[in-house]
Amino acid sequence: MRFSPPLESGALVRRYKRFLADVEVAGHGVVTMHCANTGAMRGCATPGSRVWFSTSTAARRKYAHSLELVATHDGDAAGLACVHTARANAIVREALNAGRIPGLPAGPVRSEPPIPDLDRAAAGRFDFAVGDDRPMFLEVKSVTLCRKGIGAFPDAVSERAKRHALALARCAEAGHRAALLFCAMHTGIRQVTAADDIDPSYAAALRAAAVAGVEVTAWSCRIEPGELALATPLPVVL
Repeated sequence: MRFSPPLESGALVRRYKRFLADVEVAGHGVVTMHCANTGAMRGCATPGSRVWFSTSTAARRKYAHSLELVATHDGDAAGLACVHTARANAIVREALNAGRIPGLPAGPVRSEPPIPDLDRAAAGRFDFAVGDDRPMFLEVKSVTLCRKGIGAFPDAVSERAKRHALALARCAEAGHRAALLFCAMHTGIRQVTAADDIDPSYAAALRAAAVAGVEVTAWSCRIEPGELALATPLPVVL
């Protein structure tokens, strides 16, 4: 996906209240913008970091700008990270539509299919259903926490991510094809694993899902101020 209009850059002053960021922009002073990330943004919210942001012309938006990319400089975790988590779904869908993810079924791609109510424990939606007839359910998770080349998910306790892992496991056990794709949205990430130290409950649910037959994969991303795209498969260490 290409950014249109092109991203502008500035220096991060602070990220706060989960969904807000203040950015120093040349000629405009400090500008408050939306930060579409529910995680802790560990390593991606250092004051003074160079950032890139998009601009919307939608009249109803309270904040016209959205934080998109952050240049990280934390030793072995240096790189460029996309902190707008919705972008992961956008580039995965783009790759699905283009048939660029080997091993996934052919056919239509539907966004936000309801989680099948297999045992009345399900609620919510998956990110995608791929294929005709009995589709594969696919959940995408954005990974930005980078530790010496290892991407760890999540970067904050996430009950929602745990529910998705358990729901995927139930689908696999019921005979559906189910998959979880970690989208490594940090150029320093070389492999992906569960962040046991941050959310051991999620890590346990992820491993149980894999045992149940959920296909767990990870992909790197090409991250540039002008473009985002899914790049190459990465190892997943469970």
